[in-house]
Amino acid sequence: MRRYDWLKEIRRLDPERDFLRIYRITATLEFPWDITRALELALYRTYAVPSIGRLLAETAELTDRTQKRYDDTALLLDAVLEHGFDGADGRTAIRRINQMHRSYDISNEDMRYVLCTFVVVPKRWIDRYGWRRLSTHETHAIAAYYRTLGRHMGITEIPETFEDFERCLDAYEDAHFGWDEGARRVSDATLDLMAGWYGPLAPVVRGASMALLDDPLLDAFRYERPGPAVRTAVRGALKLRAKAVRLLPPRRKPHYARQNPEIKGYPNGFRVADLGTFPAARRAGGCPVPHTDEQPPR
Repeated sequence: MRRYDWLKEIRRLDPERDFLRIYRITATLEFPWDITRALELALYRTYAVPSIGRLLAETAELTDRTQKRYDDTALLLDAVLEHGFDGADGRTAIRRINQMHRSYDISNEDMRYVLCTFVVVPKRWIDRYGWRRLSTHETHAIAAYYRTLGRHMGITEIPETFEDFERCLDAYEDAHFGWDEGARRVSDATLDLMAGWYGPLAPVVRGASMALLDDPLLDAFRYERPGPAVRTAVRGALKLRAKAVRLLPPRRKPHYARQNPEIKGYPNGFRVADLGTFPAARRAGGCPVPHTDEQPPR
């Protein structure tokens, strides 16, 4: 295989019909590291909306059990990507996501905004720090993939195109980003977790992470803005990494999030049905995903 062979295959596919295949190639073969970082940033951005950050602080999942919450979120999203919307593990993962969300009073607008971050933030990250920019086919397919996920989650008024997702995200952040004490605690806990993965380098990693945040996000959490030299160094290092990755041969075997070293809570495997939390239901209502027999541990 040559470096751009996966892109050639993507361009032979229909992004509206084959969106799952295209997104799997993009996320697990072309940009597995970048997609992981981008989805981390996508979820982190949502804390700056006070209604979201405050709820996360009240549940204490991201402040008291930060690693487990990180693992469960990554693994549930990963199960849908790996097994699809019709596979048993994919359906179970969506059912678990729906059960958790429906236990709280979360507005459709907040849910739609979170969905928008999954579409928009990865494209912006990869276009800036990836070894190549996303193609039009990939951008179209990612929007179609998350439209489908949003429908399975019962979200309404979902944007259609990437441009619609982008406009929705930017408008929502302009209108809703703001300070909340609980959200700041969630932000601090998340940054501490990610920096802690690197042991004695934790202070450096935390500083580098702050340098990747844009000013509206920093202002919402009342963080001091990093200096221009720090931002230039961090962003320059990521661009150098991209140049090095471009010289590597293409990945032949998919790499899923469950294989990431950051997933630390399940050394003996896991069952998708056991991931997440099991809060008491807030209201009655059927899950749009069919229930099936539970799957064995993975």
